[in-house]
Amino acid sequence: MTTMTEASVREFKMPDVGEGLTEAEILKWYVQPGDTVTDGQVVCEVETAKAAVELPIPYDGVVHALHFPEGTTVDVGQSIIAVDVSGGAAAAEAAAEPAPESAPEKKPEGRKPVLVGYGVAESSTKRRPRKGPTVPVQEAAVQVVQAVQSELNGHGPAVVKERPLAKPPVRKLAKDLGVDLSTVVPSGPDGIITREDVHAAVAPPKAPEPATAAPAPAPAAPVAAYDGARETRIPVKGVRKATAAAMVGSAFTAPHVTEFVTVDVTRTMKLVEELRQDKDMQGLRVNPLLLIAKALLVAIKRNPDINASWDEANQEIVVKHYVNLGIAAATPRGLIVPNIKDAHDKTLPQLAASLGELVATARDGRTSPAAMQGGTVTITNVGVFGVDTGTPIINPGEAAILAVGAIKLQPWVHKGKVKPRQVTTLALSFDHRLVDGELGSKVLADVAAVLEQPKRLITWA
Repeated sequence: MTTMTEASVREFKMPDVGEGLTEAEILKWYVQPGDTVTDGQVVCEVETAKAAVELPIPYDGVVHALHFPEGTTVDVGQSIIAVDVSGGAAAAEAAAEPAPESAPEKKPEGRKPVLVGYGVAESSTKRRPRKGPTVPVQEAAVQVVQAVQSELNGHGPAVVKERPLAKPPVRKLAKDLGVDLSTVVPSGPDGIITREDVHAAVAPPKAPEPATAAPAPAPAAPVAAYDGARETRIPVKGVRKATAAAMVGSAFTAPHVTEFVTVDVTRTMKLVEELRQDKDMQGLRVNPLLLIAKALLVAIKRNPDINASWDEANQEIVVKHYVNLGIAAATPRGLIVPNIKDAHDKTLPQLAASLGELVATARDGRTSPAAMQGGTVTITNVGVFGVDTGTPIINPGEAAILAVGAIKLQPWVHKGKVKPRQVTTLALSFDHRLVDGELGSKVLADVAAVLEQPKRLITWA
């Protein structure tokens, strides 16, 4: 039988798919051991703290081993899949064999293209020790070797210790609590270890009863067990975990101030209908949010100090001379805020095209980490949920966020008479360290003025 050389196995490591990310969860494998892969083929989907990302393999070959099951959180830099790049019958036969625990990689000559954020020059890279769960096949092989060695040394017949059955979240919990799963008594179906089993393993042992005949203390009230039929527990990870941390950090770091204004947007709504019929806007996403975004860009142009950030390390206010306009989007994986790069330079049709692409990509869960970095100001449209307005929390690293409420037909005094008009409420939250009440009020008033009289888009632009 042909054997596989170490040089023929290439280890594909978890790349840093965004700035500063340290880990990602494997959501889905698209290949299995024995499958043939080609350079650029997507082999798995992972979720980081920012978004779900598909990872392509950077070389041709046959999948030798998948190092982690779906649902496992893996550190950046850890090998997640081994590929035999030698080809031929040897590769197919070796697909069922375990990969070495730390197989050295053959260093290519010169610098070759790599994925964005994936590694650096080979000469300066050192393999990090694996911190995650070992490969099931590898673990079984190690246990067999240990058992055979034990028998050869005269310690009795070879006995292979079975790997405890537990789901990835339970294994992670056991790892965090320092519990050896092999010592845990399972209570789940088919011998599966549950979260309750792990917690029970770290519970303090019961104190022995005293030797005297003193009456035993009354038993404590039983703790209510988790009822899966009446409750659902959702692990906080990925996008939700990152959003929670960012919002807490922003709320308790930046002193928030929120101002409100109610405005008649009847003329803006009429302009939306006219633009939908305009030949230059055909096929583009035309809605009130488009004109609200344009109104905010005009207000920033008139009040550029609102487009800034606070540099805590240097105790400086950094005013940005560009606008990366963030749009808060609710997705199945949580709230994300992708932004339109250099929105200040875009025409209305270009802004509409960018807005439509941003929303469609977010809904499909394909927003890239780069699209959520570098924002300078944000809009959150809570009106789509029928909400009048809110007090939004500033996106970290920005100075302001505009909340747009529902647009409703309401009685309004127009030209001295009470008439039904399209009305909405805007709320602007800003960081009071770098935006005072005057500046925040001017920006909010300018946005309202443009929406009340859309012709100001021309006169003020």
